[in-house]
Amino acid sequence: MTSMPIDTTQARALYTKLVLIREVEELIAHAYAEQQMRCPTHLCVGQEAVPAAVGTALRPDDYIFGTYRGHGIYLAKGGSLRAMLAELYGKAAGVTRGKSGSMQLIAPEVGFLCASALVGGTIPIAVGGGLAAKMRGEDRVSVAVFGDAATEEGVFHEAMNFASLKKLPVVFVCENNFFAVYTHISARQCADNIYQRAAAYDMHGVRVDGNDIVAVYEAMREAVAVARNGGGPTLIEARTYRWREHCGPNWDNDLGYRSAEEAKNWMQQEPVKRFERFVTEARLLSADELRTIRERIVEEAAEALTFAKNSPFPDACELLTGVYAP
Repeated sequence: MTSMPIDTTQARALYTKLVLIREVEELIAHAYAEQQMRCPTHLCVGQEAVPAAVGTALRPDDYIFGTYRGHGIYLAKGGSLRAMLAELYGKAAGVTRGKSGSMQLIAPEVGFLCASALVGGTIPIAVGGGLAAKMRGEDRVSVAVFGDAATEEGVFHEAMNFASLKKLPVVFVCENNFFAVYTHISARQCADNIYQRAAAYDMHGVRVDGNDIVAVYEAMREAVAVARNGGGPTLIEARTYRWREHCGPNWDNDLGYRSAEEAKNWMQQEPVKRFERFVTEARLLSADELRTIRERIVEEAAEALTFAKNSPFPDACELLTGVYAP
């Protein structure tokens, strides 16, 4: 008899983060139309299984570095929902007191050291985090999360090579949603084989269904264990799909770079309902438990949104505080 890949405690943690990310992203999409959020937002609706699984597989003291589509990773690692929403509104209660907006979230108190609007920008920083952990004799792991377009940057290959050369405790997680803004991977890369590029740097590479949260969690848990025990880095390619436009809250299937039929097919594989079916059929969580978790999250998200809207803006005297000006 094959053992269950997760237990009830893990199922509850995964579902909580999965639904938290979905509900918050949908809340942002709805509120954005009010024109009070003035920063660009890159939503991860449809991709929630990847950040939820990655965050659940890590310890609080592990490092993680995200991208401009980083709300999910931030929340899954334990970042404050209130502070994140306040940041989107440019308020003083935000993660950087309203200065960075959606694309540069940060929560060092929970190991989310930074996100960046630069494609591939945090990959070498995550490798630096792994190097620091190794030099200090710590057993923490450093994780780089990035999109498929980042694998076209030279720094991706440099970072992979160095991490493998030094056997650093790093996990590279590629959220492959197939598009660099509007350009499909088939028009940018000669082969659809991101995970196989790990072999060139003598590290393990694995491809997983990024809408199957259990598959992502198992791959991530194994990679973290290898890294923590001195086995070096792993590259995980998680194949998933964003529902909404590249930047913003709207739907964009009318632009012609993808079809409504393609989007519909991916949405039928969506991670939340898929996981709900899994945990109820496996009798890990009941329908009532799932409903209770979702209701609590919806209430929490609504309260955080109200807090963000009602919070004060930073004082004008803070304009240059914390800003590098050569």
